[in-house]
Amino acid sequence: MVLAVSFRVRESVSLLIVGIMFGQIAGSVVTLLQNASNPDALKLFVVWTFGSLSAVSWNYFWVMLSLVIIGLVITFIIQKSLNGLLLGEHYARALGISILQTRVLIIVSVALLAGATTAFTGPIAFIGIAVPHIVRGLFRSSDHRITIPGCVLCGAALLLLCDIATQLPSNGSVLPLNAISALVGAPIIIWIILKRRS
Repeated sequence: MVLAVSFRVRESVSLLIVGIMFGQIAGSVVTLLQNASNPDALKLFVVWTFGSLSAVSWNYFWVMLSLVIIGLVITFIIQKSLNGLLLGEHYARALGISILQTRVLIIVSVALLAGATTAFTGPIAFIGIAVPHIVRGLFRSSDHRITIPGCVLCGAALLLLCDIATQLPSNGSVLPLNAISALVGAPIIIWIILKRRS
């Protein structure tokens, strides 16, 4: 739906707002489905929202890996166009970059990457928000040829550390991955905002 709207809406901020509104609509539909669900199905859904890497079995792993690889290939293909867009759409057009094509490929790659990982592991918060800022701070660059591979590696490393932290309780219980990632990611975002204000 966002992809269809992107052909009519040209401004990035407006498209972002439309995407948020579609997210709100989807959230409302999920709430209505939860209200009509039986308690056992509702419990499974709540457990899924905690986030976990343990739910990805080898059978599902290959499906997830295929979708993620397609999304990453698209992302690496458009990294030069993304660099051009950093300086604004007018500059990107002057370089011969197709804004519409780039926008479509961005939406497709994000849908594949975020959709596939969320479907299999649950909505793990703050990794996607915090990691790009960490990478820009580490490499002191906005060049997508550096930040995209950096985000892949740093995101995987941070998620793995958070997953290890979920296994630390000695009583055999496993902590929700979503909670640990938020505890790690939220302070990073707050620190970045405070740093920019100073």
